[in-house]
Amino acid sequence: MAVLNDDAIFLGKSLGPSGGTSEAQYLDLRYANRHGLVTGATGTGKTVTLQVLAEGFSAAGVPVFAADIKGDLSGIALAGSAQGKEFLTARAEAIGFADDYTFRESPTIFWDLFGEQGHSVRTTVSEMGPLLLARLLDLTDVQEGVLNIVFKLADDEGLLLLDLKDLRALLANIAERSSTITTEYGNVSKASIGAIQRQLLVLEEQGADRFFGEPALDIRDLMRTSRDGRGYVSVLAADRLMTSPRLYATFLLWLLSELFEELPEVGDPERPRLVFFFDEAHLLFDEAPKALVEKLEQVVKLIRSKGVGVYFVTQNPLDVPESVLAQLGNRIQHALRAYTPREAKAVKTAAETFRPNPDFDAAEAITNLGVGEALVSTLAEKGVPSVVQRTLIRPPSGQLGPLTDAERRKLIETSPVYGQYDRPIDRESAYEILKERAEARIDAEAEQASREKTNGSRSHRSGTREQGGWLDVLLGGNSRRQSVVETMAKQVVRTVAADLSRRLVRGILGSVRRG
Repeated sequence: MAVLNDDAIFLGKSLGPSGGTSEAQYLDLRYANRHGLVTGATGTGKTVTLQVLAEGFSAAGVPVFAADIKGDLSGIALAGSAQGKEFLTARAEAIGFADDYTFRESPTIFWDLFGEQGHSVRTTVSEMGPLLLARLLDLTDVQEGVLNIVFKLADDEGLLLLDLKDLRALLANIAERSSTITTEYGNVSKASIGAIQRQLLVLEEQGADRFFGEPALDIRDLMRTSRDGRGYVSVLAADRLMTSPRLYATFLLWLLSELFEELPEVGDPERPRLVFFFDEAHLLFDEAPKALVEKLEQVVKLIRSKGVGVYFVTQNPLDVPESVLAQLGNRIQHALRAYTPREAKAVKTAAETFRPNPDFDAAEAITNLGVGEALVSTLAEKGVPSVVQRTLIRPPSGQLGPLTDAERRKLIETSPVYGQYDRPIDRESAYEILKERAEARIDAEAEQASREKTNGSRSHRSGTREQGGWLDVLLGGNSRRQSVVETMAKQVVRTVAADLSRRLVRGILGSVRRG
């Protein structure tokens, strides 16, 4: 019997009380923009579930954006194979999916903030804004206030902040004139400027300077569909990015904010316009200031009406603040362990978020789930959560595991955005303008100093010029004309000067000898 549904994503089949499969479990596309949560300990099948969801959304014509932490998700770009992975077909048989199960690739675009494993992802300093940039730089409240002044002054003076050298140039410029801007913009101490500059240096050493610049990412390129109507899966290479967790978290928050600001209101569409996966979601909230968490909560709450679904993927449901957790309607819980008090609390919290099933105890089931099993509860008719079901997750259609470098490179070179983002553009912005202003000021000061020196020299030489006028008269009014008379006059002068010099030297030497 066919289990695929045009209006829903097939997730798997629930296990009955006796252990056999019974009812098919779906994620209704009408409620997919009500957000979701995928949790579970390492090795329990979260990445495969993420791939299954991404494939399902893509097949339904919904573009997907997901971070690839370990490189495993890249396999979604190639069709899978049962060779050496017979457990895939065995799982399909077990859930009655064999007749519909096919191996198929999903249209994929690879991205990379460092431009190495995908198309470069960039944004400008101005688009990032002072709030997220202060989070990225780990600034104090005072330093964040100074950064706000920098952005305000840049707007007032028409200075484009595109890359980090623009920001550094403007910071140096403001430090020079800090005393003159205090009355209009507020106090700007050179100590705060210096602290921000030091943090920018740290950021540059981590490679983040490649993230800021142009061409900036056009979010419409994350919302592409293929010619056959499938949504493109945008995969962000994040294995190297994970060594800079603050940059990773800030980038994802920026992208979510951009989607919120750019996309029009659509209410509750039949299916989302884009689905966004936050893998390793705890990195978004670790040591995040309260203002930033509140901003994320607001964006998650309101972006639903833009037709964007946000899915958090993490090991522990406690990684996500309760204020955000309350916004997540679709939940897939893989196995958790309860060896420590914190783990036991996580199991209890996860179990209490589900609509109870009288056939089993959710808290006990969470600790006993096998690999590829999960507790599933999705929003059903009228947006009401379904009763939680212990579910065998369906096998993916794409390749399990990462691509080779050659396979990735081939897909990058045939991408619909190939050549669009791969070369940086450095147009005139704050750095160039401030450099020109500084050079013009130096030239003006040099010219003024030269004029003052020239005026002083003229006053000093005026008497000499009056006394020397006889030579012009003697030579017919043109002292520059080379003539016999002029040559003779010069020879006389040189002879007199030489004789005078000899007398002076002899006098000096004589006095030295006498001494």
